[in-house]
Parts: sequence; structure tokens; C-alpha cells
Amino acid sequence: MRAHGRQPDELRSLAFRRRYTRQAPGSVLVRMGRTTVLCTCFLEASVPPFLLGSGKGWLTAEYAMLPGSTQSRKSRDRGGKIDGRSVEIQRLIGRSLRAVVNLENLGERTLAIDCDVLEADGGTRTASINGAFIAVIDALTAHKSDLGPASKIIKGSVAAISVGLLNDVELLDLDYSEDKDAEVDLNLVMTGSGQFIEVQGTGEESTFSRSQLDRLLKLGKLGIDSITERQRQALGAHWPLD
Repeated sequence: MRAHGRQPDELRSLAFRRRYTRQAPGSVLVRMGRTTVLCTCFLEASVPPFLLGSGKGWLTAEYAMLPGSTQSRKSRDRGGKIDGRSVEIQRLIGRSLRAVVNLENLGERTLAIDCDVLEADGGTRTASINGAFIAVIDALTAHKSDLGPASKIIKGSVAAISVGLLNDVELLDLDYSEDKDAEVDLNLVMTGSGQFIEVQGTGEESTFSRSQLDRLLKLGKLGIDSITERQRQALGAHWPLD
């Protein structure tokens, strides 16, 4: 039996708290089980040098685990040095969100996303993507007078989930106790319409078959559908695709 009596195909408790802070136009606290991430989004009136004069915008993301997010204190990144895991995750967040943003319609502006992990219990990258999407919508809505409706810029929704094999059982939304022992760990990013953005799958001292991969993807799609519906509920009238 999984923690809290979850079934293999059951998500952890999932909650989005919008407008968690007052300064950022997009600010969302996302909780997936015990994993808690603060996602904020600002709109900046500039773009990286390679986009100057192109009329095209950009979206970038930063990710960090705060010192108190793990059982033993995690040192802060200092002196411009970011650990490799954080670099990989923030690039994943950026790629995932750019896949559903019309950068041409954004103009020469940058959507800057920050995902700070307050408590980590597995799935911090997937929680970050799920919360960041809502933060982007809120930031765009806050600038509606300049940009028009968010639906002008957002092409679709995006959500992410982890799946894995533990003792030859396919599991959805792994917490840390499951993730650390999983034979196969896979992170899945998809649009709400069912298109793949990224599949990250690794055998941890193990291999997996094509049929197992297919079952993991099918299980992950069920999780993505559930998360997308929760995002829709959280955004309410601001859901950009209706």
C-alpha cells in the first residue's frame, strides 16, 4: 500500500493558491502532497540580446530549492554558481512553458518565471511546471490593457507528472520515498490537448520494455488530464482556452 493509502493510479492531493504574494503579477503556491513550490511570474519590457529588433518575446525560468526544503539544510547557490540539477530543471520549466506561449504575439517582452521549492517530497519539477502555468496566465491577465487577453498569447495549457516502476508496479505521481527506490523514473510534460512536450525516462540500475513504457505513458496521460482539470478549476474565468 502506498503512503496515505493511495492507489497506483492516484495523484497526491493537489492545490493551487493564486495571488499568494502581492508584488508579483503572477504568484501561485502549488502543493502536490507535501511538495510545496512558490511560482511567480513577472513581465519585463526587454528581451535577451539575440532577440533585439526581432519583435519576438521570450520566456525564461529559474528554479531553486530553499535551505529548509530538505531534511538536512541545503546550501544556497552563491557567486553565480548553480548546481547542475537546478540548471537542468529550470531549462525544463522554460522549454515546457515556451511550448504553449506565442512569443511573436508577446512582442519584445520577457516572461520571467521563478520557482522556489519550500518543501521537497518528490516531483518538485512537475509541481513547478503545473504552478508556473497558472502564474503566467495571471501575469498576462494583469497586463491585459497592454497585451490584450491571455488567449492571444497562450496557445494551450501545459502540465507535468512523474510516473515510475517500483517492484514492477506502475505508479503515478511518486513521492520521495517511492522515487528514491524506483527501478524506472519518468517525468512527462504534455499539453492539455494531449500533445507531448517532453518525456524524461531513466532506468535506475534497471531496464524497461516497450510495453512497460507504453503503460507508463498511458498512466501519465491520466495524471495530466486530472491536473489540467485542476488548473482549469483554479483559474476559473481566466482559463484562456474557453
